[in-house]
Amino acid sequence: MIRYSLCCENEHSFESWFRNSEAFDALSQARSLSCPECGSTAISKSLMTPRLNSGGQQVQAEVPQADGSQARAVVPNAEKVRVLLRELRRKVEENCDYVGSEFAEEARRIYYGEAEARGIYGETTPEDAEALAEEGVEFARIPWLPREDA
Repeated sequence: MIRYSLCCENEHSFESWFRNSEAFDALSQARSLSCPECGSTAISKSLMTPRLNSGGQQVQAEVPQADGSQARAVVPNAEKVRVLLRELRRKVEENCDYVGSEFAEEARRIYYGEAEARGIYGETTPEDAEALAEEGVEFARIPWLPREDA
């Protein structure tokens, strides 16, 4: 597989994956590619930097899925991911209110205008998370790493 940075005649940039360079060429000549922004089929490759292997180890890790389950995936440079997740946790804790196991209920109250709109975080069951999603309440699941100082 190969990823190309692409550009349409209206200078909209986007990326796409292809089996190989010949697959891109064939689709481009047949005008079977289109810009996701304007629909133009006049698509060309853009200049892009090469992706270099940083030498980081690739590891198998459990990755949370939207339905609450876990899936195994290859995670490049696992330490970098851990650093970013720790930083995300720090920012969430600094800027949002912890509501604990009342997350689903408080998220609903905010969504329906019954509570002050603000960032919150906490825990919920997979069933409650599914119900929130069905109601249209926007939220995100974050893999919460344990504190280093614990």
